[in-house]
Amino acid sequence: MTDFLLVRHGETEWHAENRYAGRSDVSLTERGLRQGEALASWAAAGQELGAGQEFDAVMCSPLSRARLTARPAAAALGLPLRVDERLTEVDFGRGEGLTRGEMAEAFPGELAAFLDDPVAHHLPGGEDPAAAAARAVACLTETARDLPGGRVLVVAHSTLLRLALCELLGIPLSRYRVVFPALENGSLTELRLREGRASLLRLNVPVTAADTSHV
Repeated sequence: MTDFLLVRHGETEWHAENRYAGRSDVSLTERGLRQGEALASWAAAGQELGAGQEFDAVMCSPLSRARLTARPAAAALGLPLRVDERLTEVDFGRGEGLTRGEMAEAFPGELAAFLDDPVAHHLPGGEDPAAAAARAVACLTETARDLPGGRVLVVAHSTLLRLALCELLGIPLSRYRVVFPALENGSLTELRLREGRASLLRLNVPVTAADTSHV
């Protein structure tokens, strides 16, 4: 089995207005940078206490908001930061950089269809969510094969992680917004892959509230 600690990157400058940030390389806020430091402190504390298994790898999306969140943890753990293109956020096409209200003005029909079924009717000009889920799952399953019995910290993005969770847990992709309405910035979600099966061990836990007994 291989355990993954999936983490949404820290808060970005588009967070307050809830703008859709897919492939756009949006900067972290000061709070977002602190969330990366908190993640590093949490990971290092578990290692120092010898609480369970140490991390074997730290992986992240190539977008700067993920790299800057993951980098302190990799440094604290003494591990190289593995950047994988397959962990990049979903491309939201014409929705990139817009709020939902702005989308309603720009393409109301397409937005309504997206809200009804975000997979069958993804945002215009954007990436097929099924394809995004496939690349993320391929990344995780390949890593599990390479690190059997390992423990991996993965810093990526809200929509991509929710799609991957649905795909691995056998939940229809079209329900990712309903079943997993939000992953908080800097929060921990633990997933175990064993013999082709996935188990969700915990979801959306703030690092400030997470003890080290599972680290």
